[in-house]
Parts: sequence; C-alpha cells; structure tokens
Amino acid sequence: MEFYSFKEDNGIKITKFNSDFLMSRIVRTTNATHIGFMYLEPNGFIGYHQATMPQLLLVVSGQAFVRGESDEYFNVEPGTAIFWNKGEWHETKTESGLSAIVIESEELNPAAYMPLAHKE
Repeated sequence: MEFYSFKEDNGIKITKFNSDFLMSRIVRTTNATHIGFMYLEPNGFIGYHQATMPQLLLVVSGQAFVRGESDEYFNVEPGTAIFWNKGEWHETKTESGLSAIVIESEELNPAAYMPLAHKE
C-alpha cells in the first residue's frame, strides 16, 4: 500500500487559454480504465478483499482508516491517494463518512504524477 498526495500544494499553475488555476495531476492511461465516485455514510466500510486490478482511492472529503495486508490502520484525509497493487488485500472504514474517487486500471502508475507521501 502506498500513499500519494494530490493536495493543492502539489499542483501546477495553469495559465494557458488565459486560465488561472492549479491542477494536481493524478494518472494517465491508454487502456481501459474504470473511474467511479464512492459515498460512504457514517460508519460505512469497504470490506477486506483483494484488489482485482491496480486501484487508486482519492479521498475528496471526510476521513477514513485504511489498511493493507497488515492489521495496522492508517488515517486518511482529503488530498490523500491510496494505491493498492493487483492482488493486494485491503479495507477502508469511516466513522464520519467519506467521499472518494476510485480509479482501476492495469496500467496505473501514480508515482509518475504525484509525490509519494508514505509507504506501508
């Protein structure tokens, strides 16, 4: 399990087309990719299971605890991206609720775009 950051301070200023905003790049793929938005209510959870393909969970709002194959849970907050490799066991749970984007693709390489914040 690896943790990356897509917080504002990792963004790049975009001024093309007379724009003025920051963009934090996340991934680029050329093959099939599944992207979804997850809503976990208070006390919600995603049960312990193996990733069917490389998976990236991007925390947008709320707070949660995630774990990989060990029993140790890690607190995650908005701006945190958690990456699990194909076949890696993992679980997510929240007391207060969580909204997150999930990206699944055989070719995910978050290290190409985001700084590594922590690795289990």
